[in-house]
Amino acid sequence: MSAMKTSENIDHDRRHLLGVATAGLAAAGAASLLPSTLSAATVDEAIRPFHFEATEEQLANLRRRLATTRWPENETVADETQGMPLATMLKLAQYWQTGHDWRKAEARLNALPHFITEIDGLDIHFIHVRSKHENALPLIVNHGWPGSIIEQLKIIDPLTNPTSHGASASDAFHLVIPSMPGYGFSGKPTSTGWGPERMGRAWSELMKRLGYSRYVAQGGDWGAFVVDQMGLQAPPGLLAIHTNMPATVPSNINDALSRGDPAPAGLSADEQRACEQLARTFKQVEYARMMAARPQTLYGVADSPVGLAAWLLDHNDADGQPAAAVASALDRTTSATGELTRDEILDNITLYWLTNTGVSASRLYWEYKGGFSTPRASPFRWP
Repeated sequence: MSAMKTSENIDHDRRHLLGVATAGLAAAGAASLLPSTLSAATVDEAIRPFHFEATEEQLANLRRRLATTRWPENETVADETQGMPLATMLKLAQYWQTGHDWRKAEARLNALPHFITEIDGLDIHFIHVRSKHENALPLIVNHGWPGSIIEQLKIIDPLTNPTSHGASASDAFHLVIPSMPGYGFSGKPTSTGWGPERMGRAWSELMKRLGYSRYVAQGGDWGAFVVDQMGLQAPPGLLAIHTNMPATVPSNINDALSRGDPAPAGLSADEQRACEQLARTFKQVEYARMMAARPQTLYGVADSPVGLAAWLLDHNDADGQPAAAVASALDRTTSATGELTRDEILDNITLYWLTNTGVSASRLYWEYKGGFSTPRASPFRWP
């Protein structure tokens, strides 16, 4: 899950977003790149209100499974190189069972306008919050793995109601926050093909269906791959994209580092440092390789809440394993400045558990066949 930002850290300037986004979008005119339709099948375009309330039996079952977890022995090292430490998981499971309150998270979610609409044969869930400011710019925001719509909740009010956060009405956005297919409250694909390219087309259709003739798109983690594809597809109305994870590594360097080969000679100091960081990252993405190769084998994340939590927590940000921002949140009960808290981590994991999306979300890694650090194919000619 990406670290959530405080309202003070949010760039309120819409013009800045447009300025730093993909330069070729506005002039692309690449109609030939767009599919003629999302699907040949007839699609019900109705937008239906959505509300979620977990049953008491679902929550009791979760607590029961936590209480009866069959635990392994301690790791044989004094650090975290073997994965999530037993002591960390024991402490988290105890709080999850006796202290965490899903109903609070559920209330925050249900205080927002949720909807479902069918796109390309699949139910797509999304939050849609319109700003009170007349000229707000529509913005679709994409989450990633192991995140969800929950990680976007803190940005909603600062972006839709900027005048309450020290900005002006001209900085306002109308927000659309979808759950990716296989994640959260969206449908789970029953056939192959739901990769970032198809999601990009689906998001374009969603914005069109909502009546937005001009809009921008933002994404982080897997959401960055989706908005990259939207930029390449250049649908009518898309003004710009903003990505938290730009792909800029030349293919030959990316391939060499992924094999464990040394970086090429003649690099600048900054390029050498970037290569060292990427080489380190390639040594810490076992979770991604597993999901890319055998996502269906992850039955344990569907059957055990502790197994699910450990799997979602044990990813990294090239600054230690598991990810430093997430690991530090496990001991943080409150935050006045926007850092993740233990409850927010468990809110997200509980959403995965209640919707049984641990495996279906993992399949996105299998679906994607491109590079993670290399530029996507681009129709634009850069100066």
